[in-house]
Amino acid sequence: MHKIGAIILAAGMSKRMGEPKLLLSIHGKPLFLYVLGPVVESSLDPIILVAGKYIEEIQQHTMDFLEIQIIFNQNYAAGMSTSLKLGIQSIKEQVDAVIIFLADQPLVSRTVIQSLMENYEASRKEGIRIVRPEYQGELGHPVLMDAELFNEFHTIEGDSGGHSIIKKYKHVMKIVSFDNPMWGADVDTPDDFMKMKQYFDSKPNEE
Repeated sequence: MHKIGAIILAAGMSKRMGEPKLLLSIHGKPLFLYVLGPVVESSLDPIILVAGKYIEEIQQHTMDFLEIQIIFNQNYAAGMSTSLKLGIQSIKEQVDAVIIFLADQPLVSRTVIQSLMENYEASRKEGIRIVRPEYQGELGHPVLMDAELFNEFHTIEGDSGGHSIIKKYKHVMKIVSFDNPMWGADVDTPDDFMKMKQYFDSKPNEE
């Protein structure tokens, strides 16, 4: 078994939302907290959460999550790439692979996480270095990336995230399909948030 860690990206500026979206409440809980449960339950280690402007609020809400290491990205305004670089730098010597999560994806499923891990274990000998989910045909997050690709993160800039790396190495990427599009839904706008709240109201017990 390979050692797989997690990076949770939680340093965004929420420009399209107009307020700190990760702290918006759904059923009495900040949106980003819904991501942490499935990550912790999936036995990923270490778990690095990269925070920015709202690190103090995030720390207050995560005091019970002793498994999670929170690090501050002082360059958060320069885009997602700075958080990815910081996360990779913090984890690269400890793992064989990492799963990269978006903190604004509250319905991320443990089923997806376990499937990414299992497909990586089964396919790495065949040369697979990236495992990515698709939800009803649309590629999404979280994304598993092998440690062999970590040096590539030095080249990314702005808010592009790891898209350029994924594009470059798509020949060693395995795609895993899921039927529930909400598992991959993120929250960027007020409309997204309203739709997410409506979904939670209709299926309050869904993990």
